[in-house]
Amino acid sequence: MSELYFLKNRGNPESKTIDFYLAHGGYEALKKTLKSFEPNDVIEEVKKSGLRGRGGAGFPTGLKWSFVPQDNPNPKYLVCNADESEPGTFKDRYIIEHEPHMLIEGMIISSYAIRSHLAYIYIRGEFVQGARILEEALAEAREKGFLGKNILGSGYDLDIYVHRGGGAYICGEETGLLESLEGKRGWPRLKPPFPAVVGLFKSPTIINNVETLANVPLIMERGGDWYSQLGPNPKNAGIKLYCVSGHVNRPGLFEFEMGMNLKELIYEHAGGIYKGHQLKGVIPGGSSTPVLRPDEIDVSMDYDSLAAIGTMFGSAGTIVMDETTCMVDALYNLERFYAHESCGQCTPCREGTMWMVKLLRRLEHGEGTVEDVDLLADIAGNIMGRTICPLGDAAAMPAKSFVQKFRDEFIEHAKQHKCPVKKDKSIKVTDANA
Repeated sequence: MSELYFLKNRGNPESKTIDFYLAHGGYEALKKTLKSFEPNDVIEEVKKSGLRGRGGAGFPTGLKWSFVPQDNPNPKYLVCNADESEPGTFKDRYIIEHEPHMLIEGMIISSYAIRSHLAYIYIRGEFVQGARILEEALAEAREKGFLGKNILGSGYDLDIYVHRGGGAYICGEETGLLESLEGKRGWPRLKPPFPAVVGLFKSPTIINNVETLANVPLIMERGGDWYSQLGPNPKNAGIKLYCVSGHVNRPGLFEFEMGMNLKELIYEHAGGIYKGHQLKGVIPGGSSTPVLRPDEIDVSMDYDSLAAIGTMFGSAGTIVMDETTCMVDALYNLERFYAHESCGQCTPCREGTMWMVKLLRRLEHGEGTVEDVDLLADIAGNIMGRTICPLGDAAAMPAKSFVQKFRDEFIEHAKQHKCPVKKDKSIKVTDANA
């Protein structure tokens, strides 16, 4: 796809208004859908497209929608997960603040597909500006007849409400989000049952990420078969927003088809390594994904290619670290985040993240031992797969990969009783809207 979709209006302050959106073809996909497609036909079209969840899990979107039991007499709900909190990720914020009607149109079509008449946008509490922009965009959509009763004369009714979270990372997990949306503590639920069957208010609920839903108008406009041809193969199809931060010359947000080469993304589009330094490591998909060494980055950025080399596509939040980065300190920083954000419900996560922080603090401050390095990896191994939600794995995966791939540096911290790396903290600030 040669033209841009998400970023085509970058730099235009009017892009968030409904008049601008309508003048550039906005809501035409919704009109086409309500006129020519039955709800099940929409699901089949999205299945054909190959669209997979852009929040990190990568589950096929159309298949997820098909799990909603239509014979359940309870209401069906659509929830947009706008609780973007993964360090290194800032793509959803761009869509919310600059293309809110793209998201709203995608939500209306998706709600129609699962026969939902009430939808929510659960937005991260810190996104004050984003919440305000969404409220204004929803009001515009209601005024134009795209929300409310009998949308565009189709007989279909829908309304969408914005719900601001309290700023907890755990509420980005879909069942923790549902608990919070119900007014309870955001503790993730045991699964099964999955939300598609028993979700919000014990009713069938589909939860999709902002970027996932914003893809839906494009699919309905040009067809699932067309969309499935974008990217390296039908299982990794479509367009994607890539976030690049850290030690690069041009950090920011980039749009390409799925399958952008990670090395090309860093060295050509993000301008290469800051100050001409050597590359040391790359976290490809947000802070929870296993780190890569420089000799591993000549790889396609898609779900299957990254899984094949032991890491994850995640949210495509790429974090670049140069030779001046202390990997012990970098991991210490990440693990402090996960220890702080652990909800405390599961012992392996609650206790394990705390102990990893203690070990990393000792190593970084010259008080650790060689045995601490193996103990760190052992704790991470005992967290993996032993928690209700993925936060435990999110904390364990970087710890295991950092120790495995940069073990010598961890050992030198213990042997020299100090950090052996000369750090450079003159990193540039990432501008997600640049």
